[in-house]
Amino acid sequence: MTQSTITPRDRETQSSTPFLRYTVAMPQPQTHLFEVTLEISDWQLPGLDLKMPVWTPGSYLVREYAKQVQELNATNSDSAEPLTSRKIAKNHWQIDTSDCESVTVTYRVFANELTVRTNHLDATHGYFNGAALFFFVPGWEQEAIEVAIALPDSNWQITTPLDALPGQKNVFVAPDLDTLVDSPFEIGIHETYDFEALGKPHQWAIWGKGNINPDLIIEDTKKIIEVEAQIYGNLPYERYIFLLHLSGSGYGGLEHKNACSLNYPRLGFRNKERYNRFMQLVAHEFFHLWNVKRIRPHALEKFDYERECYTTSLWFCEGTTSYYDTLIPHWAEIYDERAFFEAISKDISRFLLTPGRKVQPVSESSFDAWIKLYRRDANSDNSQISYYLKGAMVSLLLDLKIRALHRNARSLNDVLRQMWQQFGKDEIGFTEEQLKSIIESVADCDLSDFFSQYVDGTEELPFDEYLKPFGLQIKPVNSKEEIPHTGLKINSNSSPAKIQFVEMDSPASIAGIDAGDELLAIDGFRVTADKFNERLQDYQAGDEIEATIFHQDELKTYKLKLGQSQPTGYKLAKMKSLDEDQKALLNGWLQFKA
Repeated sequence: MTQSTITPRDRETQSSTPFLRYTVAMPQPQTHLFEVTLEISDWQLPGLDLKMPVWTPGSYLVREYAKQVQELNATNSDSAEPLTSRKIAKNHWQIDTSDCESVTVTYRVFANELTVRTNHLDATHGYFNGAALFFFVPGWEQEAIEVAIALPDSNWQITTPLDALPGQKNVFVAPDLDTLVDSPFEIGIHETYDFEALGKPHQWAIWGKGNINPDLIIEDTKKIIEVEAQIYGNLPYERYIFLLHLSGSGYGGLEHKNACSLNYPRLGFRNKERYNRFMQLVAHEFFHLWNVKRIRPHALEKFDYERECYTTSLWFCEGTTSYYDTLIPHWAEIYDERAFFEAISKDISRFLLTPGRKVQPVSESSFDAWIKLYRRDANSDNSQISYYLKGAMVSLLLDLKIRALHRNARSLNDVLRQMWQQFGKDEIGFTEEQLKSIIESVADCDLSDFFSQYVDGTEELPFDEYLKPFGLQIKPVNSKEEIPHTGLKINSNSSPAKIQFVEMDSPASIAGIDAGDELLAIDGFRVTADKFNERLQDYQAGDEIEATIFHQDELKTYKLKLGQSQPTGYKLAKMKSLDEDQKALLNGWLQFKA
């Protein structure tokens, strides 16, 4: 048996196209094991290569889905004789198919990770993503693939964006591998709610119990669909599905061309602020059906499921989407101006309180997504900045700049429309230079310095300069009591007080205190996590204190010279008096106009 994948010449020797069909069974769902059968017929080559994707589009981390595969076996479908197979790489199996035209491969996949990008199976449902459950046959990625679902209970139902195969019950067809990977399945006792928006069918599929109000969700979802469709000019699908998992404390979303998967705390819908956050998540993932799923960087034009795909433009893919997910619910009148200002103030605060913004450019953050964003450690806030977060801040400034230059006659909406027309409709990948060129054409000015300083550089974003024409400013928020700066972030729920984070170049960092240390006392007196800030109120900037620490189980004492009190956050606020030009610009930004 050879150790090489199928080549174009091998395909030429195959006179007919192989037929591929998966059957997904879950006879004992409580065991978290999917039982998968792959049937391949009309196979004419001496070897069959099977590869499992290592990542899924939209989630930029190599997740090694093959680690959950077990008990793979292959047989000759006609004779039922076992075929020799072996694993030759972490995600690559090879099967000897000499004198064998039909192959049956069986394997099981452990599924007990409830996220939007993995698989989860229990007594109430089975959820899976194509990349995390199915192999692909190298060289045949463009061929159709059938998926049959064997339900463990007649009360279970199936929800997926894939089209059903006419005349066959519980069988669906994907025209190619990309579509299969992009089409999640929700199978179980979930509730479904059908509705129409802009003349097209939509559905909410909700698994789990919680305090959700489906009627309100549908009403507000329609508003989001209508606003986003006006921005881009159309809805590029025939039907769309919102899959929602109500969990204990999960949070997340993953975009697909004709669906999105969402995970949200089951009791997070009655509180208005938490409900607003949920609608921001909906707006974010729905926005992705244009920006990312169809408008995407050249590096992601064609997916390589076996390795990282690098781009410096995730700040636009995710960051611009994050900027709009805060703005769109306001435009859709789901929440008011005050709630919008509060939401964007939280993002500005997180950004300005992250030291890593001064270290890592957002273009580098985009490029390093594979090794940094999803692999945080104790130093992450010191050394990196999220391309979601800074991308949203950069997009805010770009939108304000374009609006100010053109009196709201142009905006970032025009950039998105041009990107859709030039790249999205035909799914042609864009380069960093093409993205910059389109933004400049809409702004009608040279943005080389802007990109050099704020996208490819780490200069502080000039918020007040860009906000002033709109009568807005950033104000620091300080605690009621002056608390000298230590640079320590304490886990408020731990006893003793465990140090979560040490800010670089802060008094604690200079003293040598590390994240993970346990703070026991200040100046010889015991201190608890909940009393830490209260104790610091007894001191002033410039004072020196002794901090008693357990460092790797060794008792140590460190001397800290306390720094000046730091803001606890920032808020976006209107200036005391606005002139008519400022009022006009502000109203034009806050009132939706496509």
